[in-house]
Amino acid sequence: MSSQLELFQESYKKWNNEIKSSKKRNFDFDTLSGQCQDTCYFPSNPSGDYLDKLGFPGQFPYTRGVHSNLYRGKLWTMRQFAGFGTPQETNKRFKQLLKKGQTGLSVAYDMPTLMGYDPDHSLSKGEIGKCGVSVFSLPEMQKLFQGINLKEITVSQTINGPAIVLLAFYIAAGEEEGIVPSELKGTLQNDILKEFTAQKEWIFAPEPSMRLITDMLSYCTNFMPHYNTISISGYHIREAGSTAIQELAFTLADGFTYLDYGIKAGIEVDDFAPRLSFFFNSHLDFFEEIAKFRAARRIWAKRLKFKYKAKNEKSWKLRFHTQTAGCSLTAQQPENNIARTGFQALAAVLGGTQSLHTNAMDETLALPTEKSAEVALRTQQLIAYETGAASVVDPLGGSWYLEHLTDKIEQDVENYFLEIESLGGVISAIEDGFFQREISRSASEYQAKVDELRRIVVGVNKFKNKHDEIDIPILNLNEDAGAYQINQLKILKKKRSQTNVNSVLEKITNACKNKDNLMPFIIAAAKEHATIGEIIKAMKNEFGEWQETTGF
Repeated sequence: MSSQLELFQESYKKWNNEIKSSKKRNFDFDTLSGQCQDTCYFPSNPSGDYLDKLGFPGQFPYTRGVHSNLYRGKLWTMRQFAGFGTPQETNKRFKQLLKKGQTGLSVAYDMPTLMGYDPDHSLSKGEIGKCGVSVFSLPEMQKLFQGINLKEITVSQTINGPAIVLLAFYIAAGEEEGIVPSELKGTLQNDILKEFTAQKEWIFAPEPSMRLITDMLSYCTNFMPHYNTISISGYHIREAGSTAIQELAFTLADGFTYLDYGIKAGIEVDDFAPRLSFFFNSHLDFFEEIAKFRAARRIWAKRLKFKYKAKNEKSWKLRFHTQTAGCSLTAQQPENNIARTGFQALAAVLGGTQSLHTNAMDETLALPTEKSAEVALRTQQLIAYETGAASVVDPLGGSWYLEHLTDKIEQDVENYFLEIESLGGVISAIEDGFFQREISRSASEYQAKVDELRRIVVGVNKFKNKHDEIDIPILNLNEDAGAYQINQLKILKKKRSQTNVNSVLEKITNACKNKDNLMPFIIAAAKEHATIGEIIKAMKNEFGEWQETTGF
């Protein structure tokens, strides 16, 4: 016991020294009554397993957070998801959000872009600019960020199947402004394994898709040290109907698979693991969500340190972005969604998120209006500046209930890892349909509870109004965006050199065959104004397309 106490005191001294030397926001961290608060709180008599299971903020196993003083030093990045219509329309929304205090940008692309089609493709009809912004070439990417300094702002891009193309457009757009790749900051979602499991926006089969991932990992490791190459996403797994435990297990399993492929491609784990980040859902079971985030950090840290033998402590630290649960929003009594989002955002903050998006109340009906997006952003600002939630690191740590939940989630996640391993790993489990079956089962069980009134959804199966008419303003999209973008594509093709485009596209197909890193070839194609559809087609010439096996 004395040795454990000595270790505790030694770790406390280290943490305390880090606190003293860390930057601190100029803010009053006292309670409203004037009570002085410590940065973090600890047990007076730590048990033997305290350091192994909880430890100190900023220290292994990071259960209590990846930063020693967390939000006392710097608040999370407030990053609202935005994108609709043309790049010019979304650029205007970006500037409005930045003006209102948003601290990072997050791009939503439309379905044709997500699937790698140009606006004039037959499958793009009726979808251009509807669920996100239409970006099909370098000039469109430049319009998207016109007047925004990419050297200063961090940009998150939600793109997966054609992620390598949009990354190339982004890099080329920066270079056109005199910004070299090493100066760009931000995150590429680029999580293709999640697409096969939940969101279903893939292009190529799993193996060539992983080839693209490792090409991007290699390129960004060498040339983009401030860029997060993959945002491993549990969000869409949860939106598809999984439980919190499944979300965490399947997401972390995907993360370990990316590590395995990166190492197999010859990249040292410590050279790329620190630049991997995660993207989680924050749902309505308040305490379970907080416990999920804490368990995630502990599981990742232990695996990276003991299985992957990572030596860099940054590799052990699981950093994550959070978005509140879109699937929890209701069309009935949509104003209730403001409260739902507030609870979910608070859970993310108490769980130690590094970045946060809060959904708008009208997103179950349409893309958010400017006003509803502002209310969603203000929700984050209220939590940050008025609730006191950002004043103490891991304020619920040590709660018997929360620690029990954290331990139980970790145990259940480890059991899922064993099951996935028995199937031959993540790729084999995807091809088998395992993840889809598990998520479908959980979604069906939840819906049955709602139908039987064993789970209450306020305003939907209880506390309903007699006349629940929707009387809030809805964003009206520009119906001419599709025709406008098709015309912009025609103009682009007239101005560029088709000979040069054909040459760079042929080089992309050859690079696919020869297993050369594709990034330089696709960046060159972007600069020649090749389109996303043309570049994807050049890769399809070698990789083909993929259809999943039905798992039911």
